[in-house]
Amino acid sequence: MAVLTVFSPPTNPSLLTPSPSSLSISYYFNNNDCTDWYCLHKNNSKWAPFSTTPLVSKQRTKARAKSKLCLMQSRMMPESSSSSGSGCSWMTDNSSVQDKIAGHGMREGPLHSVFPTKPAEVSSVKDLFDFICGGPLIDKVGLTSDKVAESIDKWVVYGSQLCRLFKLNELYLTEPQKVRIYHYYIPVFMWCEQEISRHNSKFKDEDDIPPLVIGFSAPQGCGKTTLVFALDFLFRINGRKTATISIDDFYLTAEGQAKLRESNPGNALLEFRGNAGSHDLSLSIETLTSLSKLTREGTKMKLPRYDKSAYSGRGDRADPSTWPEVEGPLTAVLFEGWMLGFKPVPVDVVKAVDPQLEIINKNLETYFDAWDKFIKSWIVIKIQDPSCVYQWRLQAEIAMRADGKPGMSDEEVLDFVSRYLPAYEAYLPTLYAEGPNGSDPEHLLVVEIDEGRNPILAN
Repeated sequence: MAVLTVFSPPTNPSLLTPSPSSLSISYYFNNNDCTDWYCLHKNNSKWAPFSTTPLVSKQRTKARAKSKLCLMQSRMMPESSSSSGSGCSWMTDNSSVQDKIAGHGMREGPLHSVFPTKPAEVSSVKDLFDFICGGPLIDKVGLTSDKVAESIDKWVVYGSQLCRLFKLNELYLTEPQKVRIYHYYIPVFMWCEQEISRHNSKFKDEDDIPPLVIGFSAPQGCGKTTLVFALDFLFRINGRKTATISIDDFYLTAEGQAKLRESNPGNALLEFRGNAGSHDLSLSIETLTSLSKLTREGTKMKLPRYDKSAYSGRGDRADPSTWPEVEGPLTAVLFEGWMLGFKPVPVDVVKAVDPQLEIINKNLETYFDAWDKFIKSWIVIKIQDPSCVYQWRLQAEIAMRADGKPGMSDEEVLDFVSRYLPAYEAYLPTLYAEGPNGSDPEHLLVVEIDEGRNPILAN
């Protein structure tokens, strides 16, 4: 794991933010905000000791962690903050963020102020430590309270930097924001770091180590793009080079989509891009193979990107001149998609869901060699009810319309999502029961989320 240097945060958030060509603020993080503010106010006089344990070694470990956290917080306290916790030197205004996320060229919605409308509640060091340890993913990612205590300085720094990334004031986090950072993004990042260490340990010092491909299989709208965005940022501030790609980047060209539509008349599932059969698998094989060879300084390649706005929303592959360039040596490739890891099921199963799925099911047979076999570590975001996809998409479109941007009507959203729901119904049960196609259970993290897109304890 990379060595993390403890430092006092600069007042300019751009100093630690990757270049606009690689990152942007994701819209979905703010979508989960609520009016119930949970205010974390760091006050030296209110620090409480960690709970004691019978083992002297544990007491010393936690005592060291407390000292680290006290030092970290004293260094990170904004100079402009008063005793009441108001103000933050790096808090920005309510302007729209126009960076590009991983070269996708997406423009996101406006950021909203996170200052509370009522006084902050004082929270001690022990409260933060206990909050972290009470997260639903701690056991899943192989962490214990002792390990959290030993690395508490990293938790604080990662949390502070994520607050900057999403333009949040760490002194005034709402409960959902606090959950998202300390129960979700940071634990998943810790798991990814462990996977990278295990991957690298398989090679000798003189070997060229190929990047670890981490797959993120998650339904649309559940926040996977935001998760990947946050992880990519944390990797970069730790000095690691990563590349982010999506299955969207491998859609057929507009011409290819037209041919697909013409060869499958009457099949609504192949009328537009999305389902198996609407991707250029040769392009994905070429891209993933080339990424695996970016093991040395100076090696470069461009990542394909897709323009969803082309042809009145039907989409087309973006001009190669606009594709972002990545340079080796890469540590990891973050590969995300709503149907990653889906594998064919018996024909009678798909026919029972929707007869139009039969050709989709047949197309899936070629996807393992094009996508899944490249992925060595998997993160599966599990949802309780596929109908959440409709709710999440509707929320996004309503917010876009409210911001004066073009957005689908409620009826158009229903029609759009209906083209994906049959695949969810047919393939999610197998994905959740058996894991992604070709996955190793030892390198699989399943994160179950609720309707608010926050992790929960699995049943």
